[in-house]
Amino acid sequence: MHVIGAGFPRTGTTSMKAALEQLGLGPCHHMFDVLASPDLARRWGGTASADAGDIDWAHLLEGWRSGVDWPLSFFWRELAQAHPDAKIVLTVRDPHRWYASMLATIFEVTRKACAEDEDARVSVEFQRIMPLLDRMWRASFGAPLGSVPSEEVAVAAFERHTEQVRAEVPGERLLVYRTGEGWERLCAFLGTDVPDGPFPHLNDTEAMLKRQESRIGGTTAV
Repeated sequence: MHVIGAGFPRTGTTSMKAALEQLGLGPCHHMFDVLASPDLARRWGGTASADAGDIDWAHLLEGWRSGVDWPLSFFWRELAQAHPDAKIVLTVRDPHRWYASMLATIFEVTRKACAEDEDARVSVEFQRIMPLLDRMWRASFGAPLGSVPSEEVAVAAFERHTEQVRAEVPGERLLVYRTGEGWERLCAFLGTDVPDGPFPHLNDTEAMLKRQESRIGGTTAV
């Protein structure tokens, strides 16, 4: 791994994935890749109860040069240790706007899936990673998968995570990237040329809902 994304979901991770791939640092791993791949879902599903130190990261992420978003970013600390030369990019945004985005997308879709809502058909891939999602949910928000944390609880988790990454990653290895910044600081940090054209802007809330519902509510075969 050359770049490890440490940011929470809904912090511009899909745009960052596209940017890293445009800079030649792809393929870049994202939750959407897990929900689209029976093999990846199977690999990640096996980490649900494993001690992070016992996970074979080289096998799990074989073929990926970078990664952002959960579940990869949940294990940013272990991945940083396993790949000591990798750069760490922490994507952030205003935490209250982040919560509003989560509330409209991931929190709502996951709530429906866990409640077995008749409108939420759960794919094989989502079923396989539900125990891991539950592990991440409990560690981050102190409640089981499917519960919707209050704004106070979620924002506190977001800010706590941000401070942990800032405190533990040496400054020369870390870029705190605020959504919407553009290319310059990212390219300077990664040592790449600034591309022509604008920074990718993908995955607004409406597009996110359509894509996520097609992945979580799909009928992908094993």
